[in-house]
Amino acid sequence: MRVRIGLRFKIGMTIAATAAVSATLTGAFVPQIIQDDRRASVFAEYQEAVGQYRASGGRTTAGLEVGPAEVPQPLRGHPVPGGEGSAMLMDADFGSVTYLEEEETGTTVWAAGRGDDGRLLTLRRHFPQTLFEDLERTTRIAAGIGALGASVVGVALAASMVRRLRRSARQASRIKDGDLQARLPHRGWDEIAQLAAAVNAMAEALAARIEAERAVTANIAHELRTPVAGLLAATGLLTGDDRPTEMVRESSLRLRDLMEDVLEVSRIDNGGERAELREVELADVAWRVVAGVRADRQAELTVEVVHGTVQETDPRRLERILTNLVTNALRHGAEPVVVEVEGPELRVRDGGPGFPPELIAHGPQRFRTGGKGGLGLGLVIATGQAGVIGARLSWHNPPEGGAVATVTVGEGPVRPGPAPDQAGPHGPGGFSRACPNFCPPI
Repeated sequence: MRVRIGLRFKIGMTIAATAAVSATLTGAFVPQIIQDDRRASVFAEYQEAVGQYRASGGRTTAGLEVGPAEVPQPLRGHPVPGGEGSAMLMDADFGSVTYLEEEETGTTVWAAGRGDDGRLLTLRRHFPQTLFEDLERTTRIAAGIGALGASVVGVALAASMVRRLRRSARQASRIKDGDLQARLPHRGWDEIAQLAAAVNAMAEALAARIEAERAVTANIAHELRTPVAGLLAATGLLTGDDRPTEMVRESSLRLRDLMEDVLEVSRIDNGGERAELREVELADVAWRVVAGVRADRQAELTVEVVHGTVQETDPRRLERILTNLVTNALRHGAEPVVVEVEGPELRVRDGGPGFPPELIAHGPQRFRTGGKGGLGLGLVIATGQAGVIGARLSWHNPPEGGAVATVTVGEGPVRPGPAPDQAGPHGPGGFSRACPNFCPPI
């Protein structure tokens, strides 16, 4: 299982690790620096004492000793360095060495060299262990506190950055979902603010372009209404049943339907559609849709009611959604097509090759079709009308084959319509119910 690690945790852990490494290096190098400083101070004292020894003709001063009995063994063979590693360091210019001798009570630093007469000259200084331990402990505590403080500050800064990024991500998701008025919060002049400004500029340009396209589409559809109406009227005057006349009639009807679809998409895009809610039996809606589609074409259509229910919705728009799904199943799928009613779900199942992967992943896209004609507006209208009435559309290909489109009624907010006294001539739903409760099989 892949573990998701947030940006705040990554930044906080990076700062904490950096501070910990810094504290460790400080704790390791500070004692060495102190020891080197002790060596240098003792060696300087030794050089001064040797100078006085030579100037006075062999009189020892300032703690200088000549061949003491307790001198450490590695210094007895000087000037040839012993095998004590880093405990003894030699100065090449003066032929002298310094040596660290660790004891229970502390550390003794020796400085030694040979006089003019060949005798061993030494100087030693003892540093109590408590002083070194206190200094080392203080250094480590200070480094630890600094690391902890840096971690806390780093996590706080990371949390602030993550909050800004999350707010920006939420707004970006709203833009992706179609809310072109959403904008990313823009504050400050850092890289996050620059990213927000760039995304806002992109959203404004995208909104302007989409609005321009919507306006052009709506204007074209409106301009076509009059000539299309005249064309339909003219086709009604045609007599005869020959194939050319029938083709003119079919093309005129198809052009009218396309124009109405484009106008409906434009109204949905502009927020001009409003739901007119009332309680309806979902099984009745399914039967009416199947009856209407069968009246237009001969097809193998059935309705299966697993569990009927009454839902508050807009029946006219729900019929529009279901009709488009059934028509799409007949056009791009294969018979038989079954409309299943189970509680608040209406499922349209066909025996075709299934939905394309891009439709399942991203939903219907206008002017994209499965390759059997049309402009791909049927499912786009169904999705838009589902948003108006607060329903949810989902798509999947079952393992046994075919395709299933599911409408779940009552899954979200709706766009409320006019008051009951402002409804259409057939009541709040815009039409009179064809049959009460369940319609008989067709």
